[in-house]
Amino acid sequence: MSRVANSPVVIPGGVTVEVQGQNVAVKGPKGNSNLEVHGTVAVVMEDNHLKVSANTAEKKTVAMAGTMRSLLNNLITGVHEGFTKKLELRGVGYRAQAQGNKLNLTLGFSHPVVHDIPEGIKVETPSQTEVVVTGIDKQAVGQVAADIRSYRPPEPYKGKGVRYVDEYVLMKEAKKK
Repeated sequence: MSRVANSPVVIPGGVTVEVQGQNVAVKGPKGNSNLEVHGTVAVVMEDNHLKVSANTAEKKTVAMAGTMRSLLNNLITGVHEGFTKKLELRGVGYRAQAQGNKLNLTLGFSHPVVHDIPEGIKVETPSQTEVVVTGIDKQAVGQVAADIRSYRPPEPYKGKGVRYVDEYVLMKEAKKK
């Protein structure tokens, strides 16, 4: 049984939440977003808390209540603080440069890689080997970061490639003669 749904979602100052049936609209300093809650889950707003509960005691319904609680928490965190993923490029000649809604990557291929940035996501390059992806949607930020990483994932022999800042790559030993 899910215990995640039992803890209420705290609404911080500066964030307004409107619950209309199964639709939850959230506005904050970083932007606004909304979520369509699953039909088997009820959302109630009390004081500055959101309480999520399952309509029945079935295992799938209780699990869905925990999922919806996590999604609501991510929604409120996104409009209040935002989400960030940091990537770093390791390798000779590997560079990144943000230009408008495009990210130009030089990753050792015979051609430059141009990645289109979706709306609502902001990509910055503080240096040539760093990429910072920010936005209010946790899923979209993670997906854009994963797409950028997928162009050249880190290889296990020299460690060259695009990796998350906190990622550990297990290095293999080279072949012996």
